[in-house]
Amino acid sequence: MSSDYKAGSLTLAGTVAMGTGVMIGAGIFALTGQVAEFAGSLFPLAFLVAAIVSAFSAYSYIKMSNAYPSAGGIAMILQKAYGPTTITGAAALLMAFSMIINESLVARTFATYTLQLFDRDPLDHWVPVLAVALIIGAFLVNISGNKLISRISIAAALIKIGGIVAFAFAALWASSSGVIAPTQSVPNEQNTMTGFVAGIALAILAYKGFTTITNSGGEVQDPHKNVGRAIIISLAICTIVYMLVAYAVGFNLTIEQIVVAKDYSLAESARPSLGIYGVWFTVFVAIIATASGLLASIFAVSRMLAMLTNMNLIPHRHFGMPGDIQKHTLVYTVVLASILAAFFDLSRIASLGVIFYLVMDMIVHWGVYRHMADEISANRVIVLSAFVFDAVALAVFSGLKFLNDPMIIVFGVLGIVATFAFEALYLQKLRTTPHKQRPHSEHH
Repeated sequence: MSSDYKAGSLTLAGTVAMGTGVMIGAGIFALTGQVAEFAGSLFPLAFLVAAIVSAFSAYSYIKMSNAYPSAGGIAMILQKAYGPTTITGAAALLMAFSMIINESLVARTFATYTLQLFDRDPLDHWVPVLAVALIIGAFLVNISGNKLISRISIAAALIKIGGIVAFAFAALWASSSGVIAPTQSVPNEQNTMTGFVAGIALAILAYKGFTTITNSGGEVQDPHKNVGRAIIISLAICTIVYMLVAYAVGFNLTIEQIVVAKDYSLAESARPSLGIYGVWFTVFVAIIATASGLLASIFAVSRMLAMLTNMNLIPHRHFGMPGDIQKHTLVYTVVLASILAAFFDLSRIASLGVIFYLVMDMIVHWGVYRHMADEISANRVIVLSAFVFDAVALAVFSGLKFLNDPMIIVFGVLGIVATFAFEALYLQKLRTTPHKQRPHSEHH
């Protein structure tokens, strides 16, 4: 697999397909039920507000990418704002970790939906097995070459977007035409403002795939214009799709039913109106969506880690493996994602993803606000608003999770502290090491 970057190789349409392809994966299949668990009957609105928050967030990335289009993406933004510092390296690692966490979320979502094809119970022990098998399969495809990944991603994007929209319209039609009666949402104990904001924080994960476009800025045709356009179009498409799906699920299941089936709520919501064939169709689309999303994400993370290695922001070891740096980071990515998929359930994986992503996002906004706003002609009010929205969502979500599952907050805090400490020690050692002996060349 080549890690070379080809300027102008991505058209606007191709970039939009890539962005929506990454976003519409586990985002809607796994998170619909989890957002409903927090936000109750307001969960469709939580997805809409999350889209608005993500639009504010995207502003910083768009302005930076328009000014400095780069295949370095988020790493480039952080380095421009903070220089080659601990903050840059640690925040970039948090982004990479959040993407790896998302990969394990996608893999377990694939497994959970696939098992809906079988009636036998219990099948839960097969979830980590199928999840890890998918990750290994995605690794093998990534090793085979970039052209195969590109072809699969474009075809899969069309299938899953079309399939999800078809499911949503069919479910909504069945509800409104009297095939089934729309359900009445029963009040949920977390259907409060606190639960609603926590639901928004979780729903933000469904949109964070737009950062993949930022990471490909150097390869987009006319990047000074098209990176921003692609992000806006991708967010708009995903918002429409998510709203259709949320209302389709809400019309077919009560909140209690959604929460019980939260890991496979779309498949379950197809059952009342569309029967077993609707379930099979939804599972088929879920399999395509999750498998293709994982494929693209693993490639993106391995490239980002390789970029950080080349920027001397993280250490690198070959461990006796042949090949270039990106092949090694691909192995690291797959191993970490497999461990998470094997030992963490969907709720905990998603929670860790929210914490790491929002912390990284806040660091980006603060850097743009403090150091780059004048240089890139960014509106400071919009950038600061994005920072505040993230901070509120993170605080409320963390507080609610701490009451229900304190250990996941402990894991999150320890992970962030360890990342910053590791980066500080590495950069300190790097500064005191003669250039010719630096870790970049210490591969063995």
